[in-house]
Amino acid sequence: MLIIPIKEGENIDRALKRFKRKFDKTGGMRELRTRKQFLKPSVKHRAKIQKAQYIQHLRDKENL
Repeated sequence: MLIIPIKEGENIDRALKRFKRKFDKTGGMRELRTRKQFLKPSVKHRAKIQKAQYIQHLRDKENL
């Protein structure tokens, strides 16, 4: 639960902007999207390996 204290005489738009920034930093939407569908651990692991291979390929290509 995010709590945003509003200061005396503070504009509501400014407080809303602080709330949005804090919400983005916590990663609430990102976590919600990942929990929306279940991925088997083996599928997550395979995707992680493929990403590492892709990044390594780019680095090898850059060093040539």
